[in-house]
Amino acid sequence: MLKLRPFLLISILSLSSATYAENYLDPQPDQNDNPSQLQSIPLLQSLKNINQQRGFQAPYIHDLNNRYKVRTLFVETQDLPMVDIQLTFNAGSARDQEITKGLYGLSNMAAKLMREGTDKYSANQVAEVFDQTGAQFSVQAYRDMFVVRLRTLSDPEKLEPALGMLMEVLKNASFKPSSINLALSNTQVGQKQLQENPSRLMDIRFYRALYGQHPYAEPITGTQGSTKKINAELLKKFRDQFLVAQNMNISITGKLSPKQALELSERIAGNLPQGQKAVRLPQPETQSGFEVVHLPYNSSQAHVTFGHLGPTRFTEDKLALEVANRMFGGSGFNAVLMQELRVKRGFTYGAYSSLSFSQAPGVFSFKYSTRQDQLLESIQVAHQAFINFVSQPIDTQRLEETKAGMLRAFPNNYSSNATINAQLGNMGFYSEQTDYLSSYPERLAKITAADVQNAVRKHFHPDRLTLVVVNKELDQNALKMRLERNLMDANYYLPTNPMPKASPQKPAEADVPEVIPADKPASI
Repeated sequence: MLKLRPFLLISILSLSSATYAENYLDPQPDQNDNPSQLQSIPLLQSLKNINQQRGFQAPYIHDLNNRYKVRTLFVETQDLPMVDIQLTFNAGSARDQEITKGLYGLSNMAAKLMREGTDKYSANQVAEVFDQTGAQFSVQAYRDMFVVRLRTLSDPEKLEPALGMLMEVLKNASFKPSSINLALSNTQVGQKQLQENPSRLMDIRFYRALYGQHPYAEPITGTQGSTKKINAELLKKFRDQFLVAQNMNISITGKLSPKQALELSERIAGNLPQGQKAVRLPQPETQSGFEVVHLPYNSSQAHVTFGHLGPTRFTEDKLALEVANRMFGGSGFNAVLMQELRVKRGFTYGAYSSLSFSQAPGVFSFKYSTRQDQLLESIQVAHQAFINFVSQPIDTQRLEETKAGMLRAFPNNYSSNATINAQLGNMGFYSEQTDYLSSYPERLAKITAADVQNAVRKHFHPDRLTLVVVNKELDQNALKMRLERNLMDANYYLPTNPMPKASPQKPAEADVPEVIPADKPASI
């Protein structure tokens, strides 16, 4: 008979105590070694009874009335004896320079070092508590957010010590110099690897060109120069200013009642410093015209990114723009970009567009890679496709197909406790209503071709693009002439995108080919 290794029990410590993890490391062996008496057996067997149909219905979301005024969203799920907790702080890399000017990568470093120990507990002891309780603990920094996640069993004997250790490291992480030095060493290795990744280099340079001096401009991981400035004092200052109750929202999903979830959220909020909300991020400057950035790179392939600043997460056109993005470059072979660049001309294996929404204006972009000898032609074709998509009527058949595909894919957003809780975290952070998930099919169905066309013409701008090209060599003047020629040939003019009064001179025929190469099957 297979003999199961005994579980180690951790003494429960109330979170209302100032010493959250004082007794966590006093394990007592479980004397019950009879598999027939193990409680996990019936729990595992209960998986057979999960209602599969429930996954196709948006979950009911409770907006709990937390007495600390910390927004808490909760979804009750009784199928699994699990609880997912997410603390989402307005403390992403965009806040780094609020601690020290020119300091990038601070939030990312804090996230990496959060579980490396406190003054009371070493990194091994912290890991031991999570391991012994079967909990999963992670911390991640993004541009907007600093996210702390805990997944644990709902049994209080497992939940309490895991949650207590989370609070211990969140409040008291010591950021030891040895841990900082190790993280810096790993970061430097990553920076060296980055030099061999043209796509990542392109993304970094693209954000810098778009955002200039805005907090979104620099990579989340920071730079070699900035990360060397990071020390324990700066990390603690970041924690004390931003990782506070009034600068976070809480999401909980799992086998708890609403009352239990509310009590849990209030214990979390009450045991963190209250602090203050982060200030509003500044607005980036919007550019005009074309900006072409060339990064020399010795490769047979040329990598290209087009794009410009988009709206914030709070725009009323968000859903219409998501539909537009999917039609243009986000839905596989039926998307406009894939049709024009791959299917018709074989310029690339894949071309895709993306649209990010954030607190400050996000980014609309599209990218692909191609052979050096096809670079200028492919850019001209991609830009022309963008002009046509903005200026010509929306294809209603493609619109309906796109909406149907989006509706079929939407249940993936709440297909598990983890995905549900991640959605709750985003909803709380961006102040969405509790019916955000359940109302999605109705809101999507109401999107018309006119809605998409109006949103596209308002927020997409073929006449003011930033291009970053990574390849061996590039004639930037010839490229700009092709882009300007595209606008002239299309007589591109929209009320929200007026053409300059002084139109550029028509380039010579020898410099810009009159005829784009005829359609041909993809050569792949």
